[in-house]
Order: sequence, then structure tokens, then C-alpha cells
Amino acid sequence: MPAGGTARARNGEKTRSGPDRKARARTRPSKDFDTELFLTSVGAGKTITTYRPKSYIFRQGTKCNAVYYIQQGHIELSVVSSQGKERVVGLLGPGSFVGEGCLGGQPVHLASARASTEATIIRVDAETMVRAIHEHPEMSQRFMAYLLLRNSQIESDLVDQLFNSSEKRLARLLIMLAQVGQEAELRTVATPISQEVMAARVGTTRSRINYFMNKFRKLGLIEYNGHLKVHSSLLNVIVRE
Repeated sequence: MPAGGTARARNGEKTRSGPDRKARARTRPSKDFDTELFLTSVGAGKTITTYRPKSYIFRQGTKCNAVYYIQQGHIELSVVSSQGKERVVGLLGPGSFVGEGCLGGQPVHLASARASTEATIIRVDAETMVRAIHEHPEMSQRFMAYLLLRNSQIESDLVDQLFNSSEKRLARLLIMLAQVGQEAELRTVATPISQEVMAARVGTTRSRINYFMNKFRKLGLIEYNGHLKVHSSLLNVIVRE
């Protein structure tokens, strides 16, 4: 742990923090900037916390003043409407950023982020993140590449919701979770996910999810024996008319 760092426990979460603000003000850009090290270690304006499953990283409506980077584990993003209805709008894993809206002046979080597995996450103050992006091209490229990929995924999700059936939406979700490619293979879904979460993410009922999951299993498109496995042939459900 860096000098001046602290350790604390909150609600069973383990957190490590970097130096205080005075030490941060004395920090100077390094000529040999290591993006991976920046995103995996404590330091000025950065803390690392390990969250238990179902623990909140942040809640909808709370102050948005930091970017979070997922080192290990998985989280889900959810939104609650004014009528109290909750909807899962995103599932993120290692290598993902969340809370980046603060860099564009967004004052509060528009969604809640909750750990779906044990997750180790680094919190980077907005000021620290902006400085790293401005001063280090490799950090800027890494962050921009992620934002472009995330934007593409959001566009695909929108098209999915507008034009595809719930069966195709479920198939696409399973393929994304298992990171299935074009080659013939059977991939395991690393993120534990319940049918309730699937239903919220797809936008249908749990009974419909159960129906389609049983259908996919009978067709040999998925397997479930303690761990959910997805076959690349499930892609055919998406591409067929």
C-alpha cells in the first residue's frame, strides 16, 4: 500500500485508498505511464474496494463524481422508474468502466450499479481520471476504445428491443454473456444470472424465459449442469427470419 494510504471496512466491503488530497496535489505526471498499473493499483485519487454479491457500488440519484473500473467480478446496472418498476439495463464484467457520465458534467447517477458476484473495483476521482486522460495518450486511447465499444453495444440493444422478439433477445443476451464467436464451440457463462434478471434484461416475464431456456436446451443450443453453457449454434436463432 502506498505511503499515506488507508484501509477501512464498510458493510463487509474491503477498501484500500491512496494518499490524501495534499499528497495528490504534489503528484506529477510520470514519463513512463502504465495504463494497466493505473487501473489496478491504489494511488492519488484512487481506492480499491471488494464488494460482496448484491452490494451496491452506487445508487441511482446519488452524486456522480468518480469513474469505476471493474478489475474482477461482474456487476449489473438497473434503473427504477417513478412508478417503482426496476429494470436491468446492463451487465458488465472485468475491463469495463462505469460512472463515466461524471466526466461530461452529469451531476447524479442515472442508474444503480450492484455486484452480481464478488467484485473488485477501483474508484477513480473524476479529477484524477480527467488528468490521466489529458496527460497520457495511452490512457485516452484505452478509455475512448471502451466508450466506442459500449456505444455500439447500446445501439445494438436498442435495435434488439425495437425489432426483435423476446426469444431472439434472450439468445443474444446468452451469446453476449458467454462471449460466443463464429467458430463451433461451447462456452460457459462466467456470470451467475437468474431467470428473474434475464427477464428484466430481455423485457419479458420469467415464465417466458423459462419456456425459451427449456426450448434451447432441448435443441442442444445450451447446457446446464451446475454451470450454464452456450453453443455457438445459438447464433442461428438470431440470424434466422
